[in-house]
Amino acid sequence: MARILVVAGTASGVGKTTITLGLLEAFRRRGLVVQAFKVGPDFIDPGFHELVSGRPSYSLDGWMCGRDHVRATVARHAADVDLVLVEGVMGCFDGADPTSDDGSTAQVAKWLHAPVVLVIDASAQARSSAAVVRGFESFDPDLGVAAIIANRLGGEAHARLIREAMRGSCRAELVGGIPRDPALELPERHLGLVTAIEGVLTGERRERLATTIERSVDLDRLLAIASPLPSGGVAAPIEGALRASIGVAHDAAFQFYYRENLDLLRAAGAEIVFWSPLADRDVPDVAGFYFGGGYPEIHARALAENVGVVKALADRAGAGTPIYAECGGLMYLAAGLEDADGMLHSMVGVLPAAVSMRSPRLTLGYSEVRFVADTPLGAAGTTARGHEFHCSTLGEVSPQVKRAYRVRGRGRDEHAEGFLIGRTLLSYVHLHFGSNPALAVNFVAACAAASERTC
Repeated sequence: MARILVVAGTASGVGKTTITLGLLEAFRRRGLVVQAFKVGPDFIDPGFHELVSGRPSYSLDGWMCGRDHVRATVARHAADVDLVLVEGVMGCFDGADPTSDDGSTAQVAKWLHAPVVLVIDASAQARSSAAVVRGFESFDPDLGVAAIIANRLGGEAHARLIREAMRGSCRAELVGGIPRDPALELPERHLGLVTAIEGVLTGERRERLATTIERSVDLDRLLAIASPLPSGGVAAPIEGALRASIGVAHDAAFQFYYRENLDLLRAAGAEIVFWSPLADRDVPDVAGFYFGGGYPEIHARALAENVGVVKALADRAGAGTPIYAECGGLMYLAAGLEDADGMLHSMVGVLPAAVSMRSPRLTLGYSEVRFVADTPLGAAGTTARGHEFHCSTLGEVSPQVKRAYRVRGRGRDEHAEGFLIGRTLLSYVHLHFGSNPALAVNFVAACAAASERTC
């Protein structure tokens, strides 16, 4: 039976991802099959998990998808593994609501009855580190904080101070202390870490991570602390009779997809055809298109210069091919994209407005979406949940363009969004199809119907 650990942090930036990757590599070197998951609406960290574990990594989000979905996702993808490692999000108790654990790492850990390995940044602390751990231990008595990894230690003398402080004050075991090493840290940019597809997690860096973890963390003790994975909640096998092919843009410009979205599309009968708007000279012969988020702003010139693809997409949209584009996909299908240097690049032009990266303004948060018009993803009345995370600004869109969504986010008034132009739906919201699996069924049906009309 698989065993499970949740790697949580006291805050963002304490080293959860680096330590999770090192643990994945170290346990794999021991011959264990390890399945990784990521709490929250994150696209970047799962990409690194996949690179190291050799297995798809799935998002676990309590706010977007709920308890049953989270438990079923873990049970389904951990059925054939030795160990499950769940990387948390932000600080352990941070989530959708400052007054509850909704959407937090703590919520998921409790649902899975999983012990928590708490990562602390000890770089500027000694005895105070024990006070921090005690606070996390007592804040929620239902949460099992079982082990501590102290990160960014200054040396053996510093490690000894941390050990002595925690030995007499904390219930959780200090299972490791990792020395400060800037070479272990992954580079970042405006939306977080540089992505796995860009090759920053080299074999040499993975080797260094694993070796550091093996020298600094008691892996045997961690395995003993890991608890058996709770049974039950396994969803039916994901299989579906082929109904339609869907072209999914996947390259350095477009790579932000929830794995479950693609699985649910396949379950609904989609053949997923990956292709590259950057590298391919033409669009694939498919019944519909799905454009996820990513970094089109970094590749705006190359995207604009691939004029054959730009024109073909505009023609397909004009002919009524179902297209779903979110965040970076919206930016690509807009009329133009102004990069951070003020250079305007012509894009596909389905949405008659330009997007700008100048004076970037971060939009970040969960969103609840209510459909008010019939779309390829669902009819009026459909509801779903998702997440916004972008630094770009969309220019004014004509009121003549139909808004198919009413979007409500925390701290923001409900607003009209979800631009519907023909059979193309564009939005800044990354919808998680696990919040409403009918979205995938509806999109495949729309693509299949469009394909039949063109036959």
